[in-house]
Amino acid sequence: MTAQDVKTLKALAAPRYALPPHQRKWKIGTTGFMLIMHIGAVFALLPRFWSFQGLATLVILYWVTVLGVTLGLHRLVAHRSFTTSKLVERIFVLMGSLACQSGPIEWVGLHRHHHKFSDQPNDHHDAGRGLWWSHSEWMLHEIPALQEIDRFAGDLQADPFYRWLDRWFLLLQIPLGIGLYWYGELHAINGGGLGLVLWAIPLRLTLVYHVTWLVNSATHAFGYRNFDCPDLSRNCWWVAILSFGEGWHNNHHAYPHSARHGLRWFEFDITWQHIKLLRALGLAKRVKEARYQA
Repeated sequence: MTAQDVKTLKALAAPRYALPPHQRKWKIGTTGFMLIMHIGAVFALLPRFWSFQGLATLVILYWVTVLGVTLGLHRLVAHRSFTTSKLVERIFVLMGSLACQSGPIEWVGLHRHHHKFSDQPNDHHDAGRGLWWSHSEWMLHEIPALQEIDRFAGDLQADPFYRWLDRWFLLLQIPLGIGLYWYGELHAINGGGLGLVLWAIPLRLTLVYHVTWLVNSATHAFGYRNFDCPDLSRNCWWVAILSFGEGWHNNHHAYPHSARHGLRWFEFDITWQHIKLLRALGLAKRVKEARYQA
């Protein structure tokens, strides 16, 4: 064990002091948006808005959005675990930006910050503060890590496309909503255009939010460990299923630059299967792959 490991373990055991007054205030914009999305998700489940078209829309957009986060924002951009063309990269980042989890620069910067200080007091979703904090409460308050985005995502700051997307990512929901509303009204499906919009935006976003947040919370609390990492990361099978392989979190913290997260034969990794397909098509190159050795 290195001196840095000992320092990290001491930090994990350190008491978590109360947040300073300026951090206790709720971020009105973020909190309000999350409330609206959750309320919209509840309305989407009312019988009057049910339709097979709505379910199909949810499934397809869930796949697009989660894959955009896991393959695009996470494994491709945040960790550079493989390379691809600029066009393919931007397509996947656009898919990930449909998740409305801030823009790509902020997402990548905060994720890299998390790996630098995982489960230490200055980790912005520090699991040492409890399950609710690491799951979602952290984003409802001002966090010091936001002041270090330039330090952790300077490579993306140099790209005008990513700067634009970081500012205007919410606008992506507008053409999506308009198109689905038009389709629903045109084909007179049950619930009409509003039903499709409710299934495609608030219900989808709410599901994707909680699945993503489970990687921050549940996989730092439940499951098993293949590697003795200096943090609380765990491998959690049910989170891995929901998140397309991100639940093999202890593996990821042991080998953060590996494009493959499921390292044992039973650790099925849907995102890794997509990366292998891209590699077979010649679209993914220099793929970094860790392997498990018992």
